[in-house]
Amino acid sequence: MKYQEKLIVINNQIEEIINKAKALEDNYDDLISNVHPSYRESALNLTHYLAFRSFDIDDLQDKLRYLGLPDLVNIEGHVMKSLLAIKTIINHLSGNDVIEKQKNIISIKKSEKLIRKNTKQLFGYKSKKRQTRIMVTLPSSAAEDYKLVYRLIKLGMNSARINCAHDKPEVWAKMIANISRAKDALKKNCKVMMDLGGPKLRTGQMKPGPGVIHIKPQHDQFGKITKPAKIWIAPPDIPPPDDSADAIIPVNELMIDKIKRGNTISFTDSRGKKCKIIIEKKQGSGKWGACSDSSYITTGTELLLQKVKKTGEEKNYVCELLPIEQFITLHTGDKLILHKDPKPGTPTQYNEDGKLLQHAHISCTLPDIFKYLRKGEPIFFDDGKIEGIVEEANEDELLIGILHARNTGSKLKADKGINLPDSDLKVSGLTEKDKKDLEFVALNADTVNLSFVNDENDVQQLLNEISKYETSLGIILKIETQKGFKNLPTILLKAMQTSPIGVMIARGDLAIETGWKNFASIQEEILRICEAAHIPDVWATQVLENLAKKGVPTRSEITDAALAQRAECVMLNKGAYIDKAVKMLDKILRRMQHFQKKKVTMLPKLTDTDKLEISHDTFNV
Repeated sequence: MKYQEKLIVINNQIEEIINKAKALEDNYDDLISNVHPSYRESALNLTHYLAFRSFDIDDLQDKLRYLGLPDLVNIEGHVMKSLLAIKTIINHLSGNDVIEKQKNIISIKKSEKLIRKNTKQLFGYKSKKRQTRIMVTLPSSAAEDYKLVYRLIKLGMNSARINCAHDKPEVWAKMIANISRAKDALKKNCKVMMDLGGPKLRTGQMKPGPGVIHIKPQHDQFGKITKPAKIWIAPPDIPPPDDSADAIIPVNELMIDKIKRGNTISFTDSRGKKCKIIIEKKQGSGKWGACSDSSYITTGTELLLQKVKKTGEEKNYVCELLPIEQFITLHTGDKLILHKDPKPGTPTQYNEDGKLLQHAHISCTLPDIFKYLRKGEPIFFDDGKIEGIVEEANEDELLIGILHARNTGSKLKADKGINLPDSDLKVSGLTEKDKKDLEFVALNADTVNLSFVNDENDVQQLLNEISKYETSLGIILKIETQKGFKNLPTILLKAMQTSPIGVMIARGDLAIETGWKNFASIQEEILRICEAAHIPDVWATQVLENLAKKGVPTRSEITDAALAQRAECVMLNKGAYIDKAVKMLDKILRRMQHFQKKKVTMLPKLTDTDKLEISHDTFNV
């Protein structure tokens, strides 16, 4: 095909895309006209992008690339402007000096300006030398531990996430007070983001076990102690500040006030074994101790506090212990009954001869789901660690065959997530608890995070509830289901009736709901759709999780954190080493912004190339 003929073919294809974009714009004029004035041009661009993506453009991109023309990559934020620019180039190459123009379309520069403006409105000012914001999920201890909040903000936390699924309003209020105090002390910005729990489907309660604590230090293969057990000692209503505690011993407040660093607490365990705990440090309203004795503690166990500077001993007693958390061990091929009745779950029951008496069973937190479930549908538990299939279904219970579990058996506990990716569940929107929590959120937070957004009706329900309060609350829509992804364009257009808004890519549930093989591409599409609408997004779930929880990052999570720079905000979950994770993420994001700007690849200067060597240490981090 001759050069001019190739240009004609390309021009016709571009013209077809433009006509489709204008038609889609007309078809959805009612939705576009209802958006907030600040989003009007963005809503138009979103429909143009959807029209553009309705074509299989791989062949068109190849034709453009082979002729040395712009190949339409990275046009999400300025679709019509880019298409008209290609037509203008083709006009000139064909001997036609016509410059293609159209009113009210977004240029590349304006596209970048819009996303910066919308990001600033939602997340506040950026950190020095870093464009991408950092959001951190606060642990319950942030209510009492001001120094933790102070460190996180100082290290680069731009917004603090408080999950309404945990704790109570009085605890949230203390967290927010510590955020305000630290902001003022550091003269830094930090937004308060609060998650509404939403209709989360989880396993119900298990039948309680005995009230006993088993303290287990780590041993080597010869039985020698390699690491003492880490013990959290505090009043019953004060949880540990992170999940690093090997055991929790509840005591009264009077004893806590008397315990000092270096003290020893001696006790005789339930077997008559004499043991001791060495107090190592104070944190918030509790104390951390170390115990090298394998031991069992029950409610009422006598504790002898032996002080360093004073002679004598002081007696106290272990407060009422919670029952040991029970679990169901499931292997591939096992059966599990999931039931509507809220009775406590139990493991599989056998008689003395090993004959099956009763399958393991457990309830779920949303009993309404049973009428929507069908035989043959897949079901996942605990973030996909256990996979099953519905073998029998009725309105009261399911019989589930376990298709995948660990070789040694997977433990299913209470309050673990349940995913039904192929089931047509009619369960969404705000729960009664969400509506009650929103009373606090509307008055105290900067932004509300809406969980399990499935369609525009969920958004409308939230907008209706927010309208009851005098607030300028921002909204972040958490996309974590197949339905949420499918309906993302209409969800955005509905949400764009208010400002500011954002999207969170909730990768935990989303990966299970959409399937592992699909998740990577779906994540990319959410980023692109949000960019077309100039809506900031949050890259969430398991970012630097090993570092936050164990203190050492994996190689793959470093790469994941680097890719996260394409989003406007990255979320970290709580962990014992969360301050270390914030510091690392800050460095990664500041470095990666020299290599990536959204999806556009940047090319920072490489030094020493004239010596056939490579170095890119040309910028400070």
